[in-house]
Amino acid sequence: MEYVQERVTTLHDLSDPVPDAPTARAAVVVPMTEREYAGLAADRVLSTLEGVDPARVVVPLRAPAERVGPFREWLSEYDLPLEVLWCDGPRVSDLLDAEGLNGVRGKGRDVWLALGRAAEEEFVVVHDADTKTYDRSYVPRLLFPLAHGYGFSKGYYARVEDGRLYGRLFRLFYAPLVRALADETRAPVVDYLDAFRYALSGEFAATSEVARSLRAPRSWGLEVGVLGGAFDAVGFDGTAQVDLGAYEHDHRAVSGPTGLSDMSESVGETLFRTLADRGVDPDFGTLPDRYREAALRLVDQYAADAAFNDFAFDRAGEREQVAAYADAVVEPEGEDRRLPAWSDAPFDPADVVAAAERDAEEVSS
Repeated sequence: MEYVQERVTTLHDLSDPVPDAPTARAAVVVPMTEREYAGLAADRVLSTLEGVDPARVVVPLRAPAERVGPFREWLSEYDLPLEVLWCDGPRVSDLLDAEGLNGVRGKGRDVWLALGRAAEEEFVVVHDADTKTYDRSYVPRLLFPLAHGYGFSKGYYARVEDGRLYGRLFRLFYAPLVRALADETRAPVVDYLDAFRYALSGEFAATSEVARSLRAPRSWGLEVGVLGGAFDAVGFDGTAQVDLGAYEHDHRAVSGPTGLSDMSESVGETLFRTLADRGVDPDFGTLPDRYREAALRLVDQYAADAAFNDFAFDRAGEREQVAAYADAVVEPEGEDRRLPAWSDAPFDPADVVAAAERDAEEVSS
């Protein structure tokens, strides 16, 4: 237990707090895919939210047409002001296509579609649905800074389960990459990206104004894109990070579709585009080697920490992951397909909601 402050205001779990917070003025966005259907973790999240009493819960759903009806029926069982926004219907695709915004579907796109609707409330909270240890304190903790003058808050926690260190994409890719960048430049945006204890957590909260200002990548990398937008909107002084205590959720393999290696490519691309937007031009000729050096030093540090706690630790496996992630340390190529901020979007969130509802009704009847 400690109470060290970072460059951004850091709120610690020193007393297991459930602070007073404006939950009744907040929308909660919980992205789901078909794998969450009737799952134990998602059930825990939704059942717990019933006791939090938010103004609105928006579930952006990525699923095939035949799963939409069962999904909506299952979600209707919860005592929540819940809206299902099916992200994969033809009318939604046509709406985006008409403005040149259709393309790759993924978590970032799903959350972006929901943010417009959610930002009709005063505050917005976003978190994942696969949290096995979900607690009713999470939403109030994330909202607390917003009621005290901050515009953006980010959750953090230790990814420790069953005597092992997890959070591998953050520990072994993001953190050493940002450290390597910080050694090259003291650009304020790099310092900001380095100020978060768990920058890749899926949990954040923002005022509706800040939420409408965020650009989103289409797939993985959403968390980095959000941080870039928060830096522009509120900076260090308007940002807080909040200790969410114990936190467990599903783990991913390193290789294969939707594995950590694929995720590292999206995270890396979003990170480098975020930096380029703010005038930071890394030396890509030397950055991969500098990343590997920083990452391998961290592996040694994690090995010592694991041994100190009598945890299992696969040093060779972690080094192999570093080698795999190094392939993602490349300059982005091709068209920038990030989605626009809702404040600049060519249509209204109500258009998305109407299209999604008609699509869902059609396949559910």
